[in-house]
This record gives sequence, C-alpha cells and structure tokens, in this order.
Amino acid sequence: MTTNKTYHPETLGLRAGTETTEFGENSEALFLNSSFKFKNSAQAAARFGGTEPGNIYSRFTNPTVTMFQNKLAALEGAEQCVATSSGMSAILACVMGLCSTGDHVVASRSVFGTSVQLFGNILKRWGLEVTFVSLTNPSEWQAAITPKTKLFFVETPSNPLTEVCDIQVLADIAHQANAYLVVDNCFCTPAIQKPLDLGADIIIHSATKYIDGQGRCLGGAVLGSKILMEPVYGFLRTAGVTMSAFNAWVFLKGLETLHIRMEAHARKALDLATWLEAQPQVARVYYPGLTSHPQHALAMKQQLSGGGIVSFEVQPKSGQTKQEAAWALIDSTELISITANLGDAKSTITHPATTTHSRITAEARLQAGISDNLVRIAVGLEHVDDLKADLRF
Repeated sequence: MTTNKTYHPETLGLRAGTETTEFGENSEALFLNSSFKFKNSAQAAARFGGTEPGNIYSRFTNPTVTMFQNKLAALEGAEQCVATSSGMSAILACVMGLCSTGDHVVASRSVFGTSVQLFGNILKRWGLEVTFVSLTNPSEWQAAITPKTKLFFVETPSNPLTEVCDIQVLADIAHQANAYLVVDNCFCTPAIQKPLDLGADIIIHSATKYIDGQGRCLGGAVLGSKILMEPVYGFLRTAGVTMSAFNAWVFLKGLETLHIRMEAHARKALDLATWLEAQPQVARVYYPGLTSHPQHALAMKQQLSGGGIVSFEVQPKSGQTKQEAAWALIDSTELISITANLGDAKSTITHPATTTHSRITAEARLQAGISDNLVRIAVGLEHVDDLKADLRF
C-alpha cells in the first residue's frame, strides 16, 4: 500500500497494515507458530536487545498480530496499537502499564459492570485509588482530581444507557491536571467516532465486539502515542495478556467490512429505536440517534451516527414487578439471541441488571440509572421488521 497518499477509512480497513510474504498472497497470512528463527547469535541478541526490529516470540511479536495492530492504528489515527487477549485485558494492560501504587483514577460510574469490578475491587486492592463520577457532569470530574490523578476513564456511549460525554471537555480537564483521558470506543469503533481527534490520549477496544462482528473470537486493543504505548507494551510482553495470531487474523477480516457493517447496524438501530418510542408498552428509550436522547446534539457532533445499541424500559403490566416485565419480554423472543454479547451480526438481547451489571451493588446500579425493567438490544443485521415482530409486548 502506498504510504504517501491519504486514503479514506473504508480503504484503510481493507489495505492498511498488510504485509505480503514472498508467496504474494492477497489476503493476510496466518502465522500459527510460537517462535521465530534467527540467522545467528548476533541477530538473536540484536532482536532481544531491541536494536534490530523483527519477530522473537509470539507472546509479544507475531506478524499476523502486527498487521492487525497496524490496521487498527491506521483507522483510529494512532501512532501505535497494542493488541491484547480481551477487552478487559486491554484495560488491565493500560492501567498496569501507566499507573503505580498510590496513583488515582477517575472513572465514569456508567462503565461496564466488569470494569467497575476491575477498578473498584481488584485494582483497588493493589493500591490504586479510584473515584467514580457522573459521565455527563464535567464538574464532578474536576472536583474528583487529586495530586495523584493519573487517568480519566470513560465509555462513550456508555453501556447500557448510551450516555455520551463531551470528550474534548474531559480531555481539557484531564490535561490541566497532567492526567490522560482514556476512552473505551467499543460501541462506536473508528467507523463512527475518533476519540483521538477529539482530544483523548488513549483508546480502548474490545475487539470481541464490532471489530470481529460475528461473535467468533476474544480480543482487545490499546491505542495511543508511542510514548504512552511503550509501558503498555512492556506490561504485555512480561505478563502475557496476548492476542493469539488466529484471533488477530479473524479481526483483520472483520476490519475489512467494519464501515459498511456499522452503517447498517446504526441504520437499523435508529429504525428500531424510533418504533420502540411509539410503543405504549415502552416507558423510555435510550439511543443517541433519537432527538429525545439527553445528549443527542453532542452525540451527533462527536459521532457519525447513533451506533447499534438500543436500550429501553418496559412498562410493567398490572401485578408485574419491573424485573418480571423485562424478563417476560426477553423470554418471549424467538429470533433475537438471549446473550450478553454485543457487536454480532445477529441481534442480541439481555437484562443488564441481572447479567452484565449483576456483580455491582443495587445501589451502584441505581446510581448508574440501570433499572430492573431495562432491556438492552444490540441491533444486528437482520431485517428490522423481523426484529419488531419478535418483540412481543
């Protein structure tokens, strides 16, 4: 691929990062091997010493993984990408690479339930101080800063309520405190949102979701400047939270169709969200593409579309509890898959309070706005009329 031209994102998804072997393959090669040979002892020493680039051991250097990293970095506009074994390991690698005991992280209380557990339980036990604040209230972020604050961590849009923060505003607050803004871009992907262009320092991905796009493999990524990625890569090299070559090869294929898939997900999600808003059995719909969304204008400024996630609250029938109303709707579906995963070509439906956010306290769920009648749908690529017909209110 010619490097002295500026290509559109759709083209980068197909062409960026690709390296061809002497066999001239037109699709990326899959290197399923653990180690790589050296010409002699001097070359081995140079590789291990970092004075000569090249592959050493697939825990931290593999050609297929490198191609995935370079392609995703090109799409996000990042200098470097570090690929990991899962989305959660990407968050772990980021924090372990950049923070030390006694450092402070300010995180949105609207982050994914497992992220809450990682920050508020596991990492806290190792001496990391964490403060959870409102995603959408910049004054809370400002007030939470201490002399030890190292990172701001957000998901925007959030899971599952699709709340949106002003990335540039939070970046400015973080930078004034000599901290870094980390943005989980899982819901949007670079096809819809470019956090680095909006002032963020680091991007986190669960490649398991839309980057794969078909629910096949686990993987994650951390992206940013080479200076910031150096300690993240150092943690991965030592700790081994590594993306497999096979999974990287699958994700490379996912990136080729990312833009057209995200366009379709968003188009169908907006259609479904608009329809849900008109249903008397639905108390409220959460989707950034709707004008009723509290941060609709901001979302349309930062994002190319509303994305593919729609959440809504079911109106309980007489004698039903909120949870019973949500479960009854979910259990009545025949087409939509009942699973907590998202980003699949197949639409999925889940009850966040008893699945993705079940391990956080009821008080924390209440603070995050996750009610017992909330249902989340990750809108897939089926015909939207079939999805509407499957939701039997």
